[in-house]
Amino acid sequence: MTNLKNHDSHNVHNHEMHEASHTHSHENHEAHNHDAHSHHHGNFKRKFFVSLFFAIPIIILSPMMGIKLPFQFSFNGSDWIVLVLATFLFFYGGKPFLIGAKDELVSKKPGMMTLVALGISVAYIYSLYAFYMNHFSNASAHTMDFFWELATLILIMLLGHWIEMNAVGNAGNALKKMAELLPNTAVKIIDSDHKEEVQLSEIAMNDIVEVKAGESIPADGTIVRGSTSIDESLVTGESKKVTKAQNDEVIGGSINGSGTIQVQVTATGQNGYLSQVMELVNQAQNDKSDAELLSDKVAGYLFYFAVSIGVVSFIIWMLIYNNIDFSLERLVTVLVIACPHALGLAIPLVTARSTSIAAHNGLIIKNRESVELAQYIDYILMDKTGTLTEGNFSVNHYESYLEQKSDNQVLSLFASLESNSNHPLAIGITEFAKSKNIDIINPEAVNNKPGVGLEGTIENQKYQITNVSYLEKNNFKYDENQFQKLAQQGNSVSYLIHNDKVIGVIAQGDKIKESSKQMVSDLLSRNITPVMLTGDNSEVAKTVANELGIKDVHAQLLPEDKEKIIQDYQNKGNKIMMVGDGINDAPSLIRADIGMAIGAGTDVAVESGDVILVKSSPSDIIHFLSLSKNTMRKMVQNLWWGAGYNIVAVPLAAGVLASIGLILSPAVGAVLMSLSTIIVAINAITLKLK
Repeated sequence: MTNLKNHDSHNVHNHEMHEASHTHSHENHEAHNHDAHSHHHGNFKRKFFVSLFFAIPIIILSPMMGIKLPFQFSFNGSDWIVLVLATFLFFYGGKPFLIGAKDELVSKKPGMMTLVALGISVAYIYSLYAFYMNHFSNASAHTMDFFWELATLILIMLLGHWIEMNAVGNAGNALKKMAELLPNTAVKIIDSDHKEEVQLSEIAMNDIVEVKAGESIPADGTIVRGSTSIDESLVTGESKKVTKAQNDEVIGGSINGSGTIQVQVTATGQNGYLSQVMELVNQAQNDKSDAELLSDKVAGYLFYFAVSIGVVSFIIWMLIYNNIDFSLERLVTVLVIACPHALGLAIPLVTARSTSIAAHNGLIIKNRESVELAQYIDYILMDKTGTLTEGNFSVNHYESYLEQKSDNQVLSLFASLESNSNHPLAIGITEFAKSKNIDIINPEAVNNKPGVGLEGTIENQKYQITNVSYLEKNNFKYDENQFQKLAQQGNSVSYLIHNDKVIGVIAQGDKIKESSKQMVSDLLSRNITPVMLTGDNSEVAKTVANELGIKDVHAQLLPEDKEKIIQDYQNKGNKIMMVGDGINDAPSLIRADIGMAIGAGTDVAVESGDVILVKSSPSDIIHFLSLSKNTMRKMVQNLWWGAGYNIVAVPLAAGVLASIGLILSPAVGAVLMSLSTIIVAINAITLKLK
């Protein structure tokens, strides 16, 4: 019985290993979490409208690049009004960009905000110089200011940030929708005659609440009275209504169907399934992936590129025209148009949208880097039980090898030893024994032996449940012909040992999941090789693998064997994804490049995978790969929209085509840059699963 492992200890060990393995990377993400979003100081909607109020007089009273537009006028002293309004606008509207630039320079990573701050600072400072020259200098020539450009640039940048914040908000709507699933109040059963409507925060563990038809279930719990069908689609992504009766578990946030039920609360607040899922989604959205770090690098390179081009163009135009106004205008335009605000938006928006789509479809992405890494996967290694098969074992044969013990007595010993285990094989045995009204005795000193089975004491007698590998390794005698016959029928075969003698056998069959065969076929079509890893005997493994079309099979494995096999594949330069139940396969899930835990219900929060398949469906492996492919395509598109246009725009801003009259103004530069931001936002929002 290879799959009988140390479930409880693995569950704890599993979680601790995951915590340890990811703590460092999360700290690194925190340290590097320096993208555009960290600079959103204040409410950009309010800032935009306040700035608009002060910018309109500047736009009306100040000429654009020295040219008076039809709607513009001026009067004696109007330039002083423009100076005061522009100064307020620079410090109030420009504050987020100036603070952001300071943060970037302190961390020695100049990028997006530094470029924006540089653009508006150059425009404002030069305009102060122009104002001084025009009012307090003896120079006869009028020096052109950039107050009009400063006002329009700040307005467009604030508008871009406002649009960005709206887009990020829309991308994160899955969390908001999840939060809205739980009702504000619940009907608490006080006693058989009294009920009371209380705030959700007042519900405690073991309280009994009543849920009527059509109402949201207020907390995770177990039905103690009534039966119904429940819509869990908004929580798990499963569209079909699930029939629930007494002793069945329900998830807080799911919708009760036709019947009135009473539920005993098993988890509240932060311990509830929905809260834990929301925390995982939020954590994934706040993490910073390698692709985002790359976009920050690109922004840094763009900063140096833009400053270099700007300074060179300034020097060249000064040498050609000896006109500081025109030369400075080129410098300002280069700095404005190269502002990589869209680049900073390109990756975070797509990943936020991707994470939300995944959550709505029952894919919980704990580590966002897995979405990017999925493009390079060569092998997907899968546990058999519970992943490719249902994991619902039915007893097909049991037998006593002792004349003095009946078959049912041996079954009682099997069920008694297994009675405290939550492994699918153990559950199959105990439920079968209960259905036959077999006595189950509470065992003592039960000790799980990973990859082997378990041992314990029943009525002062020591017994052990184990598998054929253990029997062969320790030279136990057993009926090999019977084993071959049972195993070839697809059964997992376990043996009972007492006083160093095999005294009984039990065989359990499992059913292959409907979507497993299609999933294997889809993987092969994507040039990804499926591999089966199982602790079960090789006969069963081959039977299941042949039916599914899997050629690479490794059977009779201990947990550490699986991890070693993954290492062997990785040492050959392959990228590996491991799919398992997240409890038995903890070392393997953590070792793999991507660990995917299959398991619905409240266990989802303690699984050790980078990705969790809430619906436990193999077809969701393909959904994850599809979402990954679509996400990466959007990322690449957005990187081009966010930074690629600079290849053409920056030289134009520098004035390379000035000889044919094609010159970009700072305002046009700001419009182009903001247009790329809007395109990036719209492109991210159009991301879909299929």
